[in-house]
Order: sequence, then C-alpha cells, then structure tokens
Amino acid sequence: MPRFFIDAPLHAGALLDLPETVVRHVQVLRLKTGDALTLFNGAGGEYPAVLTTLEKRHATAQLGAHDTREVETPYRVTLAQGIAGGDKMDWLIEKAIELGVTEIQPLATERSVIRLDGERAVKRVAHWQALVEAACEQCGRNRVPRVLPIRPIAAWLQDRNTVTSYEWHVLLSPRADSGLDSLPQEAPSQPGVLLFGPEGGLSPQEETLARAAGFSAIRLGERILRTETAGIAVLAALAARWGGW
Repeated sequence: MPRFFIDAPLHAGALLDLPETVVRHVQVLRLKTGDALTLFNGAGGEYPAVLTTLEKRHATAQLGAHDTREVETPYRVTLAQGIAGGDKMDWLIEKAIELGVTEIQPLATERSVIRLDGERAVKRVAHWQALVEAACEQCGRNRVPRVLPIRPIAAWLQDRNTVTSYEWHVLLSPRADSGLDSLPQEAPSQPGVLLFGPEGGLSPQEETLARAAGFSAIRLGERILRTETAGIAVLAALAARWGGW
C-alpha cells in the first residue's frame, strides 16, 4: 500500500487536501479514486486512508482510525557523519534511515571533499531531510528523524551538549584497538551517537578531539571500509547485537 508523509496535523475521519508533492506522486503511481493509501506525519502511528478525489492539481483523502503501529529500534542512535562527496551522502542517509537511526548530524571535517556554508548548506540540509521523509515512506517508519544543521566537527565536539545529549559515544577508527565486541551486549536505554569520518576518515587531530570529548574508538577488523560502507556496516551490526531486526 502506498505510504505518504504529510507535514500537517492528521485526525481520524478528516477529509484532507493532499499536498502538491503527494498529488504528483499519486499520479505517477497511477492511483485512482477509491484506492487505499497510508498517511503519517512523524508524530507517531499512521492513518489508513482512501483517495476520494483526484484531479490534475488537486486530490483529497478520507482518513480512517489512527493506527499506533511503530517499527522503531529498541535503541536510539544519532549518526554523526563527516560530509561525503558526490551522491555518497545521499545514499548513506537513505540507508541509515532504513537501519533505524533517530537523528543525523552532518559534520564539516578537515578531509570533507564538499564545502557547504550559508544558503548552500541550508538547501543541502533541506534536500537531505526530504530524503529522510522519502526513506520513511518506503521502509514503514512513522517517526521521521531530523537532519540537524551542518556544523564544523571541532565546534561540535567542543560543545558541551554533544557530551550531555548522549549517554554513549562511539568513534569508528582504523587506529582503534577495540572492536564491536567491546560494546554492551544489551541495547542501551539512553540515546547514543556514532561518529564517522568522510573519505579519508577523520584527521589525527579530529580523533584526538573526539577522544577528549568522551568518545570510545572501535574498528571493524583489518579491512579499511569506504565511508559509505562503514556507517551502514556498524548500524547493521548494532541491529543484530541489540535487537534492531
């Protein structure tokens, strides 16, 4: 059944005018009046709905009873990712959402290929947030993670909120001595953060700052993984270890 994110309040029994972006998607999918769909707004749960009218630029849907269904993981984790180049960052964000991350913090690092600031940074974050919403539509999540504003990694690591907002802090580094088996066997009850570098990884200075901020470093065996592989590999491993599957 097609699922659509609606950035607006939803109520059982309401007759809803669908946003223009959803109307276009409905037309692409060749849906017809009377077809069933699912709507959610990120506040939790979802609403079964029926397409009641469909015109070239306008469509409405009748909402059914609220369904409290959730598919979130039993743990909460923020992905703090050094901005990767090309379409790698888009791909990484999409897959991270499918694997259950609850928040994404893009970081400008010493080795980041792409430099974003001002209006370009705002537009890129909006683009990533749209990817998050689309990924939630596809994978069945009813809670929509936030993409936070881009921050320089040094400022982020030296911000006290970086430490106090998370109960556990993990840095992926090929120079680490410990592996995934050093993490707790049971899923932590409090939120945590995973820190990954861009292409080329974090610089030694950035790793030093991270360790000083309370991050514990782990590695994934002897092979060096690409940045778009490393984050996904760790998230998948945590899902297996902590019941995310």
